[in-house]
Amino acid sequence: MVTSSDLDRSAILRESAAAVRHLARICFKTGPPTHTGVELEWTVHDAADPARPVDATRLRAALGRHSPTTLDATSPAEPLRHGGMVTLEPGGQLEISTPPRPSVATLIRATEADIAQVTDLLAAAGLILGSSGIDPHRRPRPVVETPRYRAMRGAFDRHGPAGRTMMYSTAGLQICLDAGEPDQVAARWAAAHAVGPPLLAAFASATRHAGRRTGWASARMAAWLAIDPARTRPVWSPSRTEDDPIDAWISYVLAAPLLCLRRHGADWAAPPGVTFADWLDGALPRPPTTDDLDYHVSTLFPPVRPRGYLELRYLDAQPDRGWRLPLAVLTALFADPGTVREAYTIATPVAHRWSAAARHGLADPALAAAAAALLDLAMSTMPRLELPASTHDEIRRGLRQRLAAAERRHQ
Repeated sequence: MVTSSDLDRSAILRESAAAVRHLARICFKTGPPTHTGVELEWTVHDAADPARPVDATRLRAALGRHSPTTLDATSPAEPLRHGGMVTLEPGGQLEISTPPRPSVATLIRATEADIAQVTDLLAAAGLILGSSGIDPHRRPRPVVETPRYRAMRGAFDRHGPAGRTMMYSTAGLQICLDAGEPDQVAARWAAAHAVGPPLLAAFASATRHAGRRTGWASARMAAWLAIDPARTRPVWSPSRTEDDPIDAWISYVLAAPLLCLRRHGADWAAPPGVTFADWLDGALPRPPTTDDLDYHVSTLFPPVRPRGYLELRYLDAQPDRGWRLPLAVLTALFADPGTVREAYTIATPVAHRWSAAARHGLADPALAAAAAALLDLAMSTMPRLELPASTHDEIRRGLRQRLAAAERRHQ
């Protein structure tokens, strides 16, 4: 629930220049690129019958003191033993968000331990985690209802059914990388976008939804692409490489329509078509605050989102321990400016092919060729990650299988 202190605690924005200064200060935090984080989502299923609906009461009982407050307003929302926080998406998808770590090996160990803890909690309630980027068994259905989610549903419904599919049926894998030193930001920003389509193709895992084949390699990304493009299209494109990342992001934020408008009550629906720039110009009864601006940013879902660090949002959830593969690939590709440049050069010819990657995956020859080259580059760089020998070998085996699949498609 929103309280008066939530609405009053931050500075009022009287003009667009103040909003620009605020966004410029928070969107890209520069410094040595040393930390990596991961956010993992899964659909949640009944262990005996994965097509059976799982309701909020059952999830609340399973998660106990780790339940997020969106599920139980009285919950202490305790972190998991290694610091991961549990949240739930509108369809009951479970997410673990990890604290960033300076070592990929440490991140993997801590994340695996938190996943094991959640898996045990769910198992005691007869529940299991899903293994793909979209629910292969059930149709979209709300499980967690909040004013934000109701407003989101209403806004997305104006664009068709894809919004409900995204909200209630999809599960993604997000990799979080430092923005880098000031002279590295533009290159890392561009490369984070450019490698998106080939890596989406390489790790697509969402072919079946609600008991049927979808015709897409990643029906999860297909849903995202069909939602309001003002909040989901990429901020960077290979046709506008000269754009400054900060300027491009600020323009994107201010031009995006409001998804919801926080109020004292259950109705957070925003007037259709009103952008944050309109709000700054007096379109609503009260002026926005910096807290309103921060909240608006949280309702934007491009494939790469700057949150001080770079949040790469384009990967499907992976089966079992498969999430470690794209984590290792992206961390290796962004290990130093040289690998960033090389990855960008490889990926740029297909950097615009988001829809083709979602539909065809590695069946697209150009995407398969770029994916193979990126995986090969990542494997050559992986020793720098200093992973334990067993983890390193297991990840390399998984990547070789992906590389072989990409090379077969490319031939």
